[in-house]
Amino acid sequence: MIVVAGVALLAWLWLALAQGGFWRTDQRLPPRRTPAAWPSVAVVVPARDEADILPHTLPGLLAQRYPGQARVVLVDDGSGDGTADVARRLAGNGGLPLTVTSPGPMPPGWTGKLWAVAHGVAAAGDADWLLLTDADIAHDPGSLTALVESAGEHDLVSQMAVLRTRTRWERLIVPAFVYFFAMLYPFRRVNRPGSRTAAAAGGCCLVRREALERAGGVAAIRGAVIDDVALGTAIKRSGGRIWLGLAEHARSVRPYPTLESLWRMVSRSAYTQLRYSPPLLAGTVLGLGLVFLAPPALTVTGALLGDPVTSGVAALAWLVMALTFVPMLRHYGQPWPAALLLPVTATLYLLMTVDSAVQHWRGRGAAWKGRTYLRTGQE
Repeated sequence: MIVVAGVALLAWLWLALAQGGFWRTDQRLPPRRTPAAWPSVAVVVPARDEADILPHTLPGLLAQRYPGQARVVLVDDGSGDGTADVARRLAGNGGLPLTVTSPGPMPPGWTGKLWAVAHGVAAAGDADWLLLTDADIAHDPGSLTALVESAGEHDLVSQMAVLRTRTRWERLIVPAFVYFFAMLYPFRRVNRPGSRTAAAAGGCCLVRREALERAGGVAAIRGAVIDDVALGTAIKRSGGRIWLGLAEHARSVRPYPTLESLWRMVSRSAYTQLRYSPPLLAGTVLGLGLVFLAPPALTVTGALLGDPVTSGVAALAWLVMALTFVPMLRHYGQPWPAALLLPVTATLYLLMTVDSAVQHWRGRGAAWKGRTYLRTGQE
């Protein structure tokens, strides 16, 4: 037990000190500079069955106070709830010009969202920049201006939108979702030009059109289920400079009121993140067990067995774990003692990941809004 506790402590010390400062929440938009000439921007919004969400998000996009030329292109991705009609009604209140279009049948090898995005990019014409944003993201009126002013020499600027944390399950799981994402893709490493780490946050991505074309366009990542990471990787590999941080002007309004809804959100792409690899799955399960579950388990076990050394080392590992989670909890306005519950949340994520693999092995793949994607990206 003392060996396991010691390994867990060393692992947390390494994560805290050598994993790119993943736990820090200071990566906000780069310094803003007013451009000499404001570039043209097209906002591309893929939407599938979002009639209930759009009244909370689309008006904010249409009301953007942007000094240059800007327009919104909403791509109705085969919705059956009147999404396109709702969008057109909302456009009647004025603001930026809105184009509502549909991509038609999806070709083999594409995921639905990326097929819609590709259609939206084509419909955007020759805009200098493209803001790729999800239909559930609400933008403050100055969001677009802030993104463009912060872009500078970057080719891609993306922000992790503030996710909803109103219900008990959202408060337990959502901050950890962003924390785990940052652990996999430390923002500071993503933002370092010489680093191989690349990622983006799909809910809010401002990308230079020329850089997207240089990377092969949306077609280069057409089968990606985790499309934001694929986009960031494609832009960076093609020589572009990317930036990723936490949002201050964009937030998701999509509710995840139950554990079941959050479970589906995580499990639909967890096994994809592991590249459908059983060895990586086994390693992930063992790693999560050692790093997140062993410290509290050995703290209690050592105390019950009268082994203060094991209990003390494990408790120290648990403390370091909790301290790395506190900044993210503060970002989401949650009390710091909740950091001690991170092992509980990690256990749920472990089970979600295993469930994601099981669903894949059953041939169900990544499912979202009535579509199921196989490894190839086909429906």
